[in-house]
Amino acid sequence: MKINKYSSLVFAMLFGFGLAGQAQTKKWTLEECVRYALENNITIKQSELDLKNASIDKKAALGNYLPSVNGNASHSWNVGLNQDVTTGILRNQTTQYSSVGLSAGVDIYKGLQNQNTMRKAKLTIISSQYQLLKMQEDISLNVASAFLQILSNKEDLKVKKEQLAIDEKRFARSEEMVNAGTIPRGDLFDLKATVATDKQNIAVSENNLLISKLSLAQLLQLKEFADFDVVDDTNVADENNILAQSPIEIYNKAKETRTELKLAQTNLEIAEKNVAIAKGAFQPTLSAFYNFNTRASYSDVIRGTTPNLANPTSQIGYVQGTNQPVLQDNYTPVLGKADPIMDQFSDNKGQSFGFQLSVPIFNGFSVRNNVERNKVSLEKSKIDLEQKSLDLQRNVYTAFTDARGALNTYESSTVTLEARQQAYNYAKEKYDVGLMNSFDFTQAQTLLTNAQSDVIRTKYDYMFKIKILEFYFGIPIVPIITK
Repeated sequence: MKINKYSSLVFAMLFGFGLAGQAQTKKWTLEECVRYALENNITIKQSELDLKNASIDKKAALGNYLPSVNGNASHSWNVGLNQDVTTGILRNQTTQYSSVGLSAGVDIYKGLQNQNTMRKAKLTIISSQYQLLKMQEDISLNVASAFLQILSNKEDLKVKKEQLAIDEKRFARSEEMVNAGTIPRGDLFDLKATVATDKQNIAVSENNLLISKLSLAQLLQLKEFADFDVVDDTNVADENNILAQSPIEIYNKAKETRTELKLAQTNLEIAEKNVAIAKGAFQPTLSAFYNFNTRASYSDVIRGTTPNLANPTSQIGYVQGTNQPVLQDNYTPVLGKADPIMDQFSDNKGQSFGFQLSVPIFNGFSVRNNVERNKVSLEKSKIDLEQKSLDLQRNVYTAFTDARGALNTYESSTVTLEARQQAYNYAKEKYDVGLMNSFDFTQAQTLLTNAQSDVIRTKYDYMFKIKILEFYFGIPIVPIITK
C-alpha cells in the first residue's frame, strides 16, 4: 500500500515537472499575444463595462414610453377620542383603518424629450462600441511594439554573445602568441579589457531583454514573466506592399475606416440630441392619470341608542365649537359589529382619472441656460471632429514618411554592415600576420559591432512603422471580433 502511495507521489511530481517544462518552453506568437491582451487587458474590460452601462441607459429610455403603475396600502390604529370612520361620531375607542389604492400615469406629450432620449441612448451604445474598438486597436499596437522590442533585444543580445565568444577565442590565441613572443604583452591587456567590456554589454542587453518581456507581460496581464518568451519572427518584408500606395490613397482609406473619426462623428450626433432634449423643456407637457382606492374600518359602530330611564331628558349633544355629534352620559349606546371587511372594500371603492397639462412660464432661466450649455458642448464636438480629421491626415502622412525613411535607413545600415564586415575581415587578416596592432583591430571590431546593432535597430523600427501604416490603411494587426 505504501509502495503505491509513493509511486503515485513520484508520478505526480514528474507530471508536474513535465507541465512546468512545457509552460517554460512555450513561445508566444504576435497573434497569440494580441488575442490574449484583448481578452484580459484591464482597460479593455473597463470599456466593455461602459458598453453595458450604455445598454442599460437604452432600457431606461425605453421605459419613458411606458406607463407608470404603482400600488399602495396602509393600515393604522387610532387610540382614544377619534372619529368613527363609519358613523362620523367622535368616540373614545380604538379603531383600525385599512386602505388600498392603485395609481397609473403616462406621458402623452413631453416636448419630444422621450424620443430624443431614446435616439441619444442608441447613439451612446454606438459610441461605446467605437470606444471599445479604439481601445482594442491601441492595445494591439502597444502589444506589437512591445513584441518587436523583445525581438530586437534578443537579436542584440545574440550579437553581443557572439562577439564575446570571438573575443574570448582571440584572447586565448593572443595569450599563446604572447607566451611564444610573437606579439607584445600590451596587446593582451587590450584584449582582456575588450572581453570585460563584452561581458558588461551582455549584462546590459540581458537587462533590456528582461525589461521588455516585463512590459509585454504587463500588457497581457501575466503574473509570471521570468519564463515568458516569444517566437523569433524576423521577417521584415512588406507583405501587403503598403508603400506602393500613395499617402493620399492611405488617407482616403483611413477616413472611411478609422475608429477615432467614427467616434468623433457619433459624439457630435449625441451632442445634437442633447440640445434637442434641452429645448424640449420649453414646451408644455401633457400626461394622463388614473387612480383607484378603497378602504375598510375595523371598529365597533353604533347602530342606535336607548334612553337612560334615570334621566329621560338625555339627548345627543355636540362637541363644543364643532358640529360633531357625541353621545351624552344620559344615553346608553347600543353597539354592533362593523360590516364585513370585504363588503366594506366593495362599498367604499372610488376612482378618478383625467389629464394634466403643465405649461412652463418662468423657471429662473434654468431651461435656457441648459440649452446654451448644450450648444457649447455641440460646438466643442464639431471642433473635436475637425481636429480629429486634421490629426488623422497629419498622422497618415507622418507614418508614410517614417515608414519610407525607416526602409531607407534599414537598407543603408545593411550596406554599411556589409562594408564593416569586409573591413573587419581585412583587419583580422592583417592582425593575424602581425601587420596591425591590437588597438586598431579593436577599433575595426567595434565599428562592426555598432553596424550590427544599427541593422537590428533599424530593422525592427521599419517593421513597426510598416505595421502602423497598415493600421491606418485598415489592415489590423490581428482581426478584432466585436461582441
